[in-house]
Amino acid sequence: MLSATSKASVIALLKLFCVFFTVALLGAQENVEPVKSAIKKMDANIVFMRHAIAPGFGDPIDFKIGDCSTQRNLDQAGQLQAQRIGEYMLTNGLDFDEILSSEWCRCGETARLLDLGEWQAFSGLNSFFQSHADIQETLTKLESYLADNNHGLSLLVTHQVVIRAITGHSVESGGLVAYNSTTGQAVPVRVDYIGK
Repeated sequence: MLSATSKASVIALLKLFCVFFTVALLGAQENVEPVKSAIKKMDANIVFMRHAIAPGFGDPIDFKIGDCSTQRNLDQAGQLQAQRIGEYMLTNGLDFDEILSSEWCRCGETARLLDLGEWQAFSGLNSFFQSHADIQETLTKLESYLADNNHGLSLLVTHQVVIRAITGHSVESGGLVAYNSTTGQAVPVRVDYIGK
């Protein structure tokens, strides 16, 4: 039979266990994967992604679609960033029904290095920053794509100007925005893909 002191100790330990267990549960709820959480919360059908790190600003004057030597491209840091983001998405079970990329080499390379499956180039994601693509034509194509809700969950790898034009948000290289194409709701999402 336990003494009064022993009983008090057992009760104190049980209370302490309950506190730790509750804190652990709350912590687990707070650590829900942010992209999935944003998609679920707003019923998003699109995840916009800005291409990975490509040092510089804009593109050279002699820019040509399909000729990477005339474009600003991913450096080693950008290549590693794209790979890490892809690993993060695979590890966290982010599965896309369709992956599209701008025709710019830095976007296509980002899509390839994500290694999430087949992807296709789509001119509706091209950059109109320096008028290498026509803004009206580009946005008309993209808006037509967004109006068709039969794509499932799509990952669209593109440029800051395109993401801002549609969602109103600017993101850093490799940045993500969850977007509901019916309601127009958009939420930038930060993920910790580096801490490995």
